[in-house]
Amino acid sequence: MTGTATRTALVLQHDPTIHLGNIGPTLEEHGYELRVVEVRTPEDVAAVDPTDADLVVVLGGEMGAYQTDEFPFLEAEKALLRERLDAERPTLGVCLGAQLMAGALGERVYKGDTTQIGYRRVETTEAGASSPIRHFEGVPVVEWHGDTFELPDRATRLASSSDYSNEAFAIGGFALAVQFHPEVTDEMHESWVSDGYNELDEQAIDPDALRRDRELYSARMQEASRAAFSEWLEALPR
Repeated sequence: MTGTATRTALVLQHDPTIHLGNIGPTLEEHGYELRVVEVRTPEDVAAVDPTDADLVVVLGGEMGAYQTDEFPFLEAEKALLRERLDAERPTLGVCLGAQLMAGALGERVYKGDTTQIGYRRVETTEAGASSPIRHFEGVPVVEWHGDTFELPDRATRLASSSDYSNEAFAIGGFALAVQFHPEVTDEMHESWVSDGYNELDEQAIDPDALRRDRELYSARMQEASRAAFSEWLEALPR
């Protein structure tokens, strides 16, 4: 669907380099006007009506969802998400956003045993194979995280990876969360690699190897991302 924007997508963004990426044009193609809120304080979140926007998108960030003392706005985001999910309003979470959705529903979010950085494969579950996440089956996707979470009781697991069982989940037909980063464009990836040399060195990861993988896998991931999120948006309740 294309044309004049008739709906609003409220985007909670924690870092200007971790933005909507390829999800932005897909939202606009489906008639959404984008409203980006740069989250820095609890007041930034308090100014948002939890149920007003047609869609809320919560993006990634360098902090962990459990670092609420250092980043007090995270508690405000979880409160917003709890109210929104209880109202069954359309919600999308990416990486940190997925963790905050799980935390909002009372589940533990914690540091994992490994750090995943690079293009990795996720495997869809039986439920995932009939969901929009099936478009990522066999397509290496960007991972850049070392945290994980327990799956909410209300959620259906859609995908797992070799290191983490919860890579994607859905709640009914109105909420979707992904632990990986399908939104990452080539420009975003280069920014992350260039700015992340210290972390890459700590993890003994060759930045040029990441760039080579980008050449191999990025185009397919872009296509899968557009297909998956287009399908999900089209199925949302009006």
